[in-house]
Amino acid sequence: MIVKRTKLSNGMKVLFVPLHDTEAATALLLVKVGSRYETRKLNGVSHFIEHLMFKGTVKRPTTLEISRELDGVGAEYNAFTSKDHTGYYIKLSSEKLELALDILSDMVFQSTFDPKEIERERGVIVEEINMYEDNPMMYTEDLFEETVFGDTPLGWKIAGPRENIRSTTRDDILTLRDAYHVPSNMILVIAGRLPANIASMSKKYFSVPKMKKRGKPFVRYGLSQHAPRAAVHYKDTHQVQIALGVPAYSYYDPRVYALTLLSVILGGNMSSRLFISIRERQGLCYFIRSTANTYEDAGTFMIQAGIERKRIKHAITAIIQELSLMKKKGVTSDELAKAKEFLRGKLILSLEDSENIASWVGKQLLFRNTVLSPEQQLKKIQRVTAKQVQVVARQLFTGTRLNLALIGPYRKPAEFRRLLRMS
Repeated sequence: MIVKRTKLSNGMKVLFVPLHDTEAATALLLVKVGSRYETRKLNGVSHFIEHLMFKGTVKRPTTLEISRELDGVGAEYNAFTSKDHTGYYIKLSSEKLELALDILSDMVFQSTFDPKEIERERGVIVEEINMYEDNPMMYTEDLFEETVFGDTPLGWKIAGPRENIRSTTRDDILTLRDAYHVPSNMILVIAGRLPANIASMSKKYFSVPKMKKRGKPFVRYGLSQHAPRAAVHYKDTHQVQIALGVPAYSYYDPRVYALTLLSVILGGNMSSRLFISIRERQGLCYFIRSTANTYEDAGTFMIQAGIERKRIKHAITAIIQELSLMKKKGVTSDELAKAKEFLRGKLILSLEDSENIASWVGKQLLFRNTVLSPEQQLKKIQRVTAKQVQVVARQLFTGTRLNLALIGPYRKPAEFRRLLRMS
């Protein structure tokens, strides 16, 4: 994979990733802002801004005009907001790439934020919040991070509380937009079959006037957990959704590679320890998985599962026993080798698509200010030893660091907190 890097006069970083075995191209614009940059009063506004970027520009006054042009060429397009970045992308036939750059630039720099559209979108976002909260499998992730990070921006929901969405003013929205949505705080990634004039094309649409970034840096998170924590959200369900885990490492921590392998071995696939033990042998669940999530100053390791109400306490205890076993005995050379091959295969498959490639290289530059090739990433993974994996397990899996988020017909977290013990 060849990645060409340049920088526009306004401070915007641009990455070109030419791919010859495809007829598609993806234009992705990443902005280094998300919910963790917000105040409590403005929590949810970054996500609100993302929605409003599709609601009309100076050149294309209505959302219909934007969607009609993109639908007319069969494009895939969307946006997303996370806790630490926002993204807007258009994927389409490479011969229509200039249209993608035109519309992407128009949306991000010329959106009108029509007051009528703002009022209409309030209801849309409230319904999106309702949708997530009515889906226990999705909502446990929010509840888990709220449990781990507490009342800090990392613990707040990306979409914010409903009352903020209903009361946020247009001035609030524009103030946050102007503070962070500036070229020097953005990265443009264009991946796929690229024309010879792609550099000049990018300058044409994204060389907007230089704007000063006025937003403050995010508040850094400081770990202060000294006892296990449990949180419950009452919902009268037959199946209980849980998220069990611990605070972990940041993007920059070299132990992330060992943690990634640990996650694969514990719950990353259908031959993982948790899948075999908790599902296949004990029949305690249908769905179980583990994931490692990283931020610039913190991270989490999380196990999710859906469990029958009658067996919930037994299942939690069984999962914790697997964590204890990992601490005591570590991993075998065979497990480690297979986990490395699994990650290698997954990386190769993910980089078959221009959209995934754009995201992969863009987020590296956004957070690490460098772009590793797939080969460089895999070498770092390959160098991890079984001892390093066990050291990570011993550092992370302690009773005082355990966190449990649970959605089901319960109101008292204390009865579950008592289960969070680890030898």
